[in-house]
Amino acid sequence: MKNIVLIGMPGCGKSTAGVLLAKTLGVEFLDTDLVIQRREGALLQQILNSRGMRAFLDAEEAAVCSVSCTGAVIATGGSVVYRQRAMEHLGQNGIFVYLSLSYEEMMARLRNIRTRGIALPPGETMADLYAERTPLYEKYAGLTVSCTGKTAEETVEAVVEGLRRL
Repeated sequence: MKNIVLIGMPGCGKSTAGVLLAKTLGVEFLDTDLVIQRREGALLQQILNSRGMRAFLDAEEAAVCSVSCTGAVIATGGSVVYRQRAMEHLGQNGIFVYLSLSYEEMMARLRNIRTRGIALPPGETMADLYAERTPLYEKYAGLTVSCTGKTAEETVEAVVEGLRRL
């Protein structure tokens, strides 16, 4: 079985739905944000604050490229789509599932934008980030599931149904 690699904007439910999806399918769950934190010995926001966005993206790419598993659900950080090498690594043995979310719902779900570890370039807004990343998620998606208006459980049901149809 290939890995199921969840991509999407912050707040779309990659980690939350990912755990439930892994339990539903009876497979391992891996969160690449946690891999980054373990490898770097710091929280995502600390890396961004102390080293800057480029160093953060380098650390993310290295962490993602270190991942080696089969038949797992992998939740990625929202910025993983900025590094082609990381996406190619994940795509070698995985299908990308884009958990799409409306901008309005994303903003309603995010309560900790400044401490969450979002790779947001200085001077850019979340609207800028949304506009920039959406086409990248769409480019890589093997399956797109809308999470707008859905609970994590409903998202998992939609992902499982979408995977069945592939």
